[in-house]
Amino acid sequence: MTTPTNPPAGWYPEGTQLRYWDGGVWTNHTRPMAPPAPNGQPHAGGSGAWAPQVQDRPATPPEYPRYPANSPTPAAYPHLAVAAKSPGLALLASFFIPGLGSMMNGEVGKGVLLLCGYIVSFFLIVVFIGFIGILAFWIWGMVDAYQGAQRWNARYGILS
Repeated sequence: MTTPTNPPAGWYPEGTQLRYWDGGVWTNHTRPMAPPAPNGQPHAGGSGAWAPQVQDRPATPPEYPRYPANSPTPAAYPHLAVAAKSPGLALLASFFIPGLGSMMNGEVGKGVLLLCGYIVSFFLIVVFIGFIGILAFWIWGMVDAYQGAQRWNARYGILS
């Protein structure tokens, strides 16, 4: 895998031959340029199967800043960091407002569905089915918020 600070490794033209750039330095590996195919047809074995992929060569090896090896993320790429979601905070938010914890975890549609179900159940209290709905949506909201935060953290390799 190449770092985002260097051009990708590959074969680049140098005069009448190709030279290999390994992503950090020029190597001593060279190849002749592939001869043009007759009548513009692809080479045998597919489109350029035996011919190396040619890319535009950088004029000089790039002079990009180097970051310390012990740096967790380069300062030039702060957007690569992902904040952890707190399962406890999501559960607490859903304790007071059903569905809010799911919304905080980025599952807005599911959170709105839980909140709407809770509100509809509140109005159905008069026929006693609302008590079951209120309790079900309230508990479902808390459990889903807690597990949703854990799923988010597991997806990004964060222990929670």
